[in-house]
Amino acid sequence: MGKPSAERRLADTEASATAHQIRVSPRKLNLVAATIRGKAVGDALASLTFSKRRIANDVKKVLESAIANAENNHQLDVDALFVKEALVGKGMVMKRWRARARGRVGRIKKPFSHLTVIVAEGEEAV
Repeated sequence: MGKPSAERRLADTEASATAHQIRVSPRKLNLVAATIRGKAVGDALASLTFSKRRIANDVKKVLESAIANAENNHQLDVDALFVKEALVGKGMVMKRWRARARGRVGRIKKPFSHLTVIVAEGEEAV
């Protein structure tokens, strides 16, 4: 029986990919995501490939997944795709501690993030 299928949230000319629990703070991830917003997918892949930031490789994987979803699942033209949105969300925070002087504790927070990349077919937004 199962549950009824939900309506598609994106337009017919859009495709998306998501990565959950990426081990980086949302603030740092948003800096990398901002570099690809509004760009053509070829330019976005090139900028991620040569980025010096560690997390750029994970963002590149999500972008490649969104491109593959657009091509295989929605039959969109890969050459006409651009990055419509790159959304960054806050995930869980692992809390650790480190012993400090005089019996005190130093808190260590290890944040995680979520990333959603939406690609669309058509003219790129400048």
